[in-house]
Amino acid sequence: MLIVGCGDVGMRCVRQLQGRARLYALTSHAERRDELRAAGVTPIVGDLDVRASLSRLARLAPTVLHLAPPQKAGDIDTRTRALLATLAAPRKRRARHVATARLRRAQHGLRARKTSSIVPDGGYPAPRAGYRPNWRLRLVYASTTGVYGDCGGAWLDETRPVAPANERAKRRVSAETQLRRAAARHAITASIARIPGIYAGNRLPLARLEKRTPALVDADDVYTNHIHADDLAAILLRMTTHGRPSRVIHASDDTTLKMGEYFDEVADAFGIERAPRVTRAEAEQQLGEMMLSFMRESRRLVNTRLKRELRFRLRYPSVADFLRTVSSDKSR
Repeated sequence: MLIVGCGDVGMRCVRQLQGRARLYALTSHAERRDELRAAGVTPIVGDLDVRASLSRLARLAPTVLHLAPPQKAGDIDTRTRALLATLAAPRKRRARHVATARLRRAQHGLRARKTSSIVPDGGYPAPRAGYRPNWRLRLVYASTTGVYGDCGGAWLDETRPVAPANERAKRRVSAETQLRRAAARHAITASIARIPGIYAGNRLPLARLEKRTPALVDADDVYTNHIHADDLAAILLRMTTHGRPSRVIHASDDTTLKMGEYFDEVADAFGIERAPRVTRAEAEQQLGEMMLSFMRESRRLVNTRLKRELRFRLRYPSVADFLRTVSSDKSR
């Protein structure tokens, strides 16, 4: 398996796969090679923004986890385009390797002729001339539920049409479209996980709470969706074996919370003062554009496909389930 974008979630996938697969990871940071090797992963140094650096990925592994985000500007995801072009390219072999392979095939043929008398009728047929095993790449892509834009707090399943409201979401839609087109050409088999807000012990809004960054008053607040990072890693791995071709899955838990309620639950679990509340008009004056973009989109996700098609059982069905483990650890 090749992991493209082996950050926090990718390393959780590595830990869950320990000893069950030969793992490669693309990294643009050469200094991470020792860390990846220590985790049992073969590092491949390359940059999705520099296509020439990706040549070693061609036909490297039949399963790919594409966890890398798009570049930071534009409507088209050029990184996914570069990755797909590389993965679909024939892998170049050095002349010495070609000569060695030919010698081995010749030796194999000689041994087969010498031992043909002991092969029973109906035994293993010799491969036809020029035979190559089929190579069908299976790719799982980590997309985002931001592709839906603002849904006014409505419940939605994976059939909801996308309506990206910002460049970041448009690039994700671009990546999904590229994967669907590649699948339609039978170049790959692709499955797409649309992912909401990821949380874990090291991915909680504690710094925000300590800074007293405000949340919206309930009347102006938006519904958010969540998934624990360990559950997400397990879902992505499950999709590599059970994901249906060109199928979208909501990688979301059962939580139904508004954003401010989520902050309150985290604050209560850690004994931190709750975030102050402001109106939307006040937030527009006080908060940065990135934070405001999340406060402008409200939706609630249906995760029926996750449970019925993947038959996935969440370790943490809700944020509250995880936070109870935090409270339990603190009481010991």
